[in-house]
Amino acid sequence: MQTISISDLRTNLLTYLEIAGSGKQVIVTSNGKPLACIAAPEDKKDIAKKQLRALAGTAKIHNVIDPTV
Repeated sequence: MQTISISDLRTNLLTYLEIAGSGKQVIVTSNGKPLACIAAPEDKKDIAKKQLRALAGTAKIHNVIDPTV
């Protein structure tokens, strides 16, 4: 994670967008206080797949045809 001032962001916007695109977060500050966070968007499809894989590992399969067995 990298912290930069808003004036530095204005000067080097493309550079910081490339950094964010590579997966690193960039925190933008104004007067030393955090103002914004620039980061690459999350791939919701990949996140959902990971969650389903984790859930599948905990699933219990029962006999639905003859539950008395």
